[in-house]
Amino acid sequence: MKKNNIVEIKAMLSSPKQIVIVPHKNPDGDAVGSSLGLYHYLILLGHHVNIIAPNDYPEFLKWMPGEDTILKFDEEEKNSSALIEKADIIFTLDFNSLHRTGKMEPKLASSTAIKIMIDHHQQPDDYAQYVYSDVTMCSTSEMIYHFMEMLEDVNYVNTDISTCLYTGIMTDTGSFRFRTTTSTTHRVIADLIDNGADNATIHNNVYDTNSYNSLQLLGCALNNLKLLKNFNTAYITLSQDELNNFDFKKGDTEGIVNYALSLKGVVFAVIFIEHKKENVIKMSLRSKGSFDVNTFARNYFDGGGHTNAAGGRSELDLKNTVEKFISILANHTNDLKS
Repeated sequence: MKKNNIVEIKAMLSSPKQIVIVPHKNPDGDAVGSSLGLYHYLILLGHHVNIIAPNDYPEFLKWMPGEDTILKFDEEEKNSSALIEKADIIFTLDFNSLHRTGKMEPKLASSTAIKIMIDHHQQPDDYAQYVYSDVTMCSTSEMIYHFMEMLEDVNYVNTDISTCLYTGIMTDTGSFRFRTTTSTTHRVIADLIDNGADNATIHNNVYDTNSYNSLQLLGCALNNLKLLKNFNTAYITLSQDELNNFDFKKGDTEGIVNYALSLKGVVFAVIFIEHKKENVIKMSLRSKGSFDVNTFARNYFDGGGHTNAAGGRSELDLKNTVEKFISILANHTNDLKS
């Protein structure tokens, strides 16, 4: 972010404002963690702050300090819309296109509030007056820490902020194992621990909360795993019936695609999940090395994200979506084998 932008934002934040923080639809650990980290910081500055998520998120994120204050737009549309309308500043976190907010998009697009985007995904849209976009960052949560540094307010980092930002960084780096985890990331993590983040407790709260049904669903998913050796690719399918059989809850499929990516020789992995209510197949795409799943998702499946992690969707049924996917792989044989 340019120095003059930081000066202007610091001036705006020097007096109390009505502020709304918005993460993307189906918020993950980074979206919730970065939103809550920023929330606690702005509260310390004396602002009136509300986080409005487009919809609900997994139970394993509902222990973070301040989580109980988050509004869900799809459950409290009238109140949420009123807060958006009277907001002086709107922070949009962990996304860079307003369509990622679902039904909130029209309200956000028509709002006259100053919009500040903080995000690490590729190809941002031009909707915000202030943009802090860095695709080399491991997470938006790490960016919130650096945003506070730019504002010369890192001294405000306390236990609540540390806990939320640590959670966001941990979940978006796969517990610090992805390539985007840098030495700077570890220095940030060290400071968060020094300021109160209990790393063992945070890890347990996020990862050690499996239900019996969620583990049974994982077993079903692994039973559906298919390996395409000619393309160094593996994929998993989960039908709506299979989700129903194991009493699927939001977050139960989190990380399952990484099991496919862990296969020896595999550089590209996808999970296809049927959502009959929305009449769509949702996809999570992961890769190793230089194979760009962001471009793949954008070109073929109305999605996007990062080079090695992206999302997509298909309005074909599950069978035809998988067939389309396999047929496309022939166009990328050299990339997948290089």
